[in-house]
Amino acid sequence: MRLSARNQLQGKVAEIEHGTVMSTVRVALPGGQTLTAAITREAAEELGLAPGDPVIAVIKATEVMLATP
Repeated sequence: MRLSARNQLQGKVAEIEHGTVMSTVRVALPGGQTLTAAITREAAEELGLAPGDPVIAVIKATEVMLATP
């Protein structure tokens, strides 16, 4: 699959938590970092996501917010 989005990070599913409507998917990235994606439960089930599966996180955002501690 080819996408126009340039922010693509390859990783592996580390953990999935299913809620009633949404699922939280933790993705382990090379180098030890992780990111968390909130997707619909329906999408997670259609993708058949399971821990250890390789995935590509595609990030398409109109803004990024930063905060200081």
